[in-house]
Amino acid sequence: MKVLADSKIAVIGLGYVGLPLAIEFAEKYQVIGFDINQDRVSNLNNGIDSTKEADIDRLQNLLSLNNNVNGLRFTKEASQIRDCNIFIVTVPTPINQFKAPDLNPLLSASEMIGKVLKRGDIVIYESTVYPGCTEEDCVPVLEKSSGLKFNIDFFCGYSPERINPGDKINTLTKIKKVTSGSTQEIADVVDQLYASIITAGTHKASSIKVAEASKAIENAQRDVNISFINELSLIFDRMGIDTNDVIEAAATKWNFLKFKPGLVGGHCIGVDPYYLTHKAKVLGYHPEVILSGRKVNDNMGMFIANKVVKLMINKGQTIKKSKALILGVTFKENCPDIRNSRVIDIYSELKQFGVEVDVYDPHANALEVKQEYGIDLSKHLENKYNIIILAVSHHEFLDLDYSALKSGTDTVIFDTKAFLDRNIIDARL
Repeated sequence: MKVLADSKIAVIGLGYVGLPLAIEFAEKYQVIGFDINQDRVSNLNNGIDSTKEADIDRLQNLLSLNNNVNGLRFTKEASQIRDCNIFIVTVPTPINQFKAPDLNPLLSASEMIGKVLKRGDIVIYESTVYPGCTEEDCVPVLEKSSGLKFNIDFFCGYSPERINPGDKINTLTKIKKVTSGSTQEIADVVDQLYASIITAGTHKASSIKVAEASKAIENAQRDVNISFINELSLIFDRMGIDTNDVIEAAATKWNFLKFKPGLVGGHCIGVDPYYLTHKAKVLGYHPEVILSGRKVNDNMGMFIANKVVKLMINKGQTIKKSKALILGVTFKENCPDIRNSRVIDIYSELKQFGVEVDVYDPHANALEVKQEYGIDLSKHLENKYNIIILAVSHHEFLDLDYSALKSGTDTVIFDTKAFLDRNIIDARL
């Protein structure tokens, strides 16, 4: 079996991962992007991308093509992807309120694909999962929905996404891609498919489970490293030492890993370790290091809020009914992605102290923030504040006149990102 130029690809899920993938494949293949969100589909068909990941000129050019070689269109109708022979799944894999994997989007996508699956088709998963999920959870749904037999009638692959939202340097094609397949032949096909668009090259894993595990440990490793630095910041705070000064000194040694303290959110690092630990627990092993790191990182928002309150008390300020401004609500700088933002932890803790909190973010979608977190974003910065917390290092925040935002000389300014001039802040992580 070989990947043919006339292969027709369906990309299921058109978020930060799916859209760039659909665009890249559409340069060489016929691609249909599928999403259950009608507004998202309509906007994309009109060349509008709310995630700001797409090159709009390129997107519109691909939409305008009308041939049998390549091009792109978007739909929310499953019947429109029936003629595709390769299905790539890029739907979210979140965690629930108990920090357990929520596979509902993944399994729903699998059921939908099963209804249009044909003999010889390949289903490739990119969504981050625990090792074994593709073959143990998704394949049975595909079989039941399609009436076909795995590795006889249809096949699967797994190629973990490595998209870094907002990064215009390390883009999809410039990041080496791990690939895998349910048989050796299919592994070769999947690898050839991605190699046709990934200029950085591919790495063919020995099995789907290995590919799944590789993604899980990428993010778990980073999470543990950041948790170590976050724990150091808690220790150094008690010592009256600036953590960033310590890091700069330690980083003069060639083999020091220069991680920074901060909030750990987003769709990957703050979520994926729970997928790995879930599988470990199912197999009878309780992970110590990974979960302890998660606990430290999950508590950083609470630490920041409590630190700010202590600084206010030291300045003789009244806590209840004081006014606070949080700058930024997205999970990372210069990006509209609000998924699993831990800024909400600072907000919630301050509210419990009776503080009136405004949140301002020029990158975030106000409607999405309201729906996800129940927060009404401030449209303008017009008030005076007793507390100012720099939560996200959007470049716009460097140009703010912080003196104009202060209610007086006793206003507390806390910088969670070591981003602002140290002369204007009271403390930082």
